[in-house]
Amino acid sequence: MMDPDHELFVRVVDEGGLAAAGRRMHVSPAMMSKRLARLEERLGAKLIHRTTRRLALTPAGERLHADLRGILAALDEAERRVSGASAVASGSLRVTAPTSFGRMHLAPYLQRFLDAHPRVELSVDLSDDFADLIDSRADLAIRITADPGPGLTARRLATNRRILCAAPAYLERFGTAERIADLKAHRLLAAEGQMPWRLVGPKGPVTVEGRSHVRTNSSELVRELALAGGGIALRSLWDISEALVRGDLRQIMPAYEGSADVGLFAVQLPQANPPRSISAFVDFLAGLYVPTPPWERTGLL
Repeated sequence: MMDPDHELFVRVVDEGGLAAAGRRMHVSPAMMSKRLARLEERLGAKLIHRTTRRLALTPAGERLHADLRGILAALDEAERRVSGASAVASGSLRVTAPTSFGRMHLAPYLQRFLDAHPRVELSVDLSDDFADLIDSRADLAIRITADPGPGLTARRLATNRRILCAAPAYLERFGTAERIADLKAHRLLAAEGQMPWRLVGPKGPVTVEGRSHVRTNSSELVRELALAGGGIALRSLWDISEALVRGDLRQIMPAYEGSADVGLFAVQLPQANPPRSISAFVDFLAGLYVPTPPWERTGLL
């Protein structure tokens, strides 16, 4: 059995604070604080910086939390093997995903996962902010990136294909760009941080410098502007495949696409024996997106 103070520390980190952890464990905040201080004194290291607004792990706290989560998972798996329940996913599972992607390509399928794993207590956070797995207390993050992050376990689920596109109304009004150089004379649409565009063409990588016709921090707004005929955008297929099917957007300059290095990943903290709930959810995602994600099954491209 693990030291009770170690279990308390893991619960404080996972719940995001002393009060929340105390409610789960039926322990008063004062006693939670006393036991945490006792553990830090025994180890001779500060584990958590506590303020009135948030909890932040020290480097020592991060190392201890990662080690203890692995130990707890191994103990849980050992008990499940003895009891014959090792194949059953259960317990809390916190998942974070980008807002639009989560709404369009995760939410419609979640009930399927819950029906298959009724003992999992699922929590999903949709945000376009970068989700640090420790700070957000997430078990799994869905990331669209070229680099899932150092020191993490990542499974690539799909390539994030990005194409140049515009609405028919825009093309009728301003004409179609035929070459990279033609883009300088067009209205380009991109959210903050999305330009310059780094494309790959017949002769290799190409960079498109410029500024967005409308300044915004919202990628969703860029999509809506493109649909309304506001300009040319570089959009992910998962975001616009239905608009392409309907003819609301058209691909232009098909010889050029965003770099194939950018992919869809399921990311978690490294653990020798991850909880069955995490493994089951990663397998569920793979079933949705591998080998060909649904947004590439239209046959348009």
